[in-house]
Amino acid sequence: MIRKALATAAVLLSASTAQAEMELASSDMLDAHPLNAKQVFNGFGCTGGNASPELHWSGAPEGTKSFAVMVHDPDAPTGSGWWHWSVFNIPPSVTALAADAGSGKGLPEGAVQGRTDFGQSAYGGACPPQGDKPHRYVFTVYALKLDAIPLDKEAPAAMVSYFARANALDSATLTATYGR
Repeated sequence: MIRKALATAAVLLSASTAQAEMELASSDMLDAHPLNAKQVFNGFGCTGGNASPELHWSGAPEGTKSFAVMVHDPDAPTGSGWWHWSVFNIPPSVTALAADAGSGKGLPEGAVQGRTDFGQSAYGGACPPQGDKPHRYVFTVYALKLDAIPLDKEAPAAMVSYFARANALDSATLTATYGR
């Protein structure tokens, strides 16, 4: 009985360790810290640079055929949050997105940006309601078992997220905050 419990624990521990290998980082922002003005939306009452941050990742599992990056604000007062960015069909050889890649400049060949809740196929920066508590901006990179998500630039981010989550081999997250 004890051997069986130890064997089960070892399997669970190794599975947890395998899932914890992927990491996401940025030279433009830190986990659990406020975004800077460069990543703030320019509109809806906000004044910022509306530039996506530099992102880089490592530790993708064997079998990764593409990546997707999603940015979601779960605190937006919509009932479903707010999608700020989706970029998918990132080749498996790519492990970084340059600062301001969300403007379309410098995206890897083949990568596609889906529509955000701002209605554009581009990065849309932070812009929570004035006086609301600081919102969380969850940046997630997904290692996918698909060569390509079968969607185009008109696809809403929620649909891209569905395909990314359903086909993820692993993921890594970085969460920044912003309030005004």
